[in-house]
Amino acid sequence: MKALLELHILQNFAPSNLNRDDTGSPKDAFFGGYRRARISSQSLKRAMRTHVREHHLLEPKHLGERTQLLVEAVTTRLANLGRDTSAAEAAIQAGIQGLGLKLEDGKTQYLIFLGASELDKIAQIIHENWDALSNIVAESGDGKKAKEAKKAAKDAVPDEVKKALAKAMHSRGDGGDAVDVALFGRMLADMPNKNQDAACQVAHAISTNKVEREFDFFTAVDDLKNQNDEADAGAGMLGTVEFNSACYYRYLVIDLEQLQKNLQNDTELVKKGLEAFLMAAVLSAPSGKQNTFAAHNPPSFIAFTARGNASPRNLANAFELPAKPHFDEVSKTNLNLTQASLKQFAGQWQKLESFYAQGGDTVQWNGTDYQAEIGTEIVSLENLIRTAVENAMQKLGA
Repeated sequence: MKALLELHILQNFAPSNLNRDDTGSPKDAFFGGYRRARISSQSLKRAMRTHVREHHLLEPKHLGERTQLLVEAVTTRLANLGRDTSAAEAAIQAGIQGLGLKLEDGKTQYLIFLGASELDKIAQIIHENWDALSNIVAESGDGKKAKEAKKAAKDAVPDEVKKALAKAMHSRGDGGDAVDVALFGRMLADMPNKNQDAACQVAHAISTNKVEREFDFFTAVDDLKNQNDEADAGAGMLGTVEFNSACYYRYLVIDLEQLQKNLQNDTELVKKGLEAFLMAAVLSAPSGKQNTFAAHNPPSFIAFTARGNASPRNLANAFELPAKPHFDEVSKTNLNLTQASLKQFAGQWQKLESFYAQGGDTVQWNGTDYQAEIGTEIVSLENLIRTAVENAMQKLGA
């Protein structure tokens, strides 16, 4: 039972292919016995992180970098400190190996998620121990096999440098000041004590309606081809693109206490981070095939719920039976797909609330013509997010 902030979104996308599988097809899943369109949680989180960075919703120092190019990232910082970049790579590799991370062809074996301040500190430590680290690589690489040279380089890094480098990376429970690392966590196989527990869980978005796979047959014209020559007539390229159209239910939940812990109890940064990433959650979307489909369709319904001493509540089961346009006997109106989805969502919301309680404080924006009694209506996105964050901070006791 925790202090939580939850986000529920209904978003109807025009024909699109926002998140593809290895064959180029839109991702999907079976739910309730029906095929549904799907957008993976990883794709949604990536879109959120990109939106925050590109729209400058947080200072760069409060964001992380997920990369295998750790050597390159630290080399750039060392160049800014006045070091010769041609000599920097050898010293960095010695330091990283001393830290305990493995390198293959100058890259880490897997993606490393580090905050900007952690990268800055690693560069500063290497800068301060430049001569010792540079000499280690030169000595250990002389006449030895590559594997033996790497082990020798790691072992030769002075203990005090290893300790300083290890301290530069935040440990589990020690947190940091990178909001995206605090929200989405990280796992380092070689350094489990540097893992971070994610404060935010993002569900795979699934369509409220059942979908069928559709294909667009296209032809591309060669502008310089001789169109007067019948033997050379025809398209320059033929192909197909798979797509679908769906109304998605999107859900995420933030453990407010875990976020505060991950950000070292920096209440102001918690508030700023929530405002930035909630804005990104609403406005961002995966960019797959957007040059082809331009499916820039914002959400039609948004609800934020701040709850204390509560358990998470994903309402995807509202759509176990797929929504579809129909005539509503109560309102005596025809409901489109989004309205029909909201009707099912509101019904599930009320059933769960009447039995489980734990309602909390809910604010919503309803862009449909179907009236749903979920929470307090707020008609400005900035005010909606501001109020949701204020409610969250109250549940946190901050």
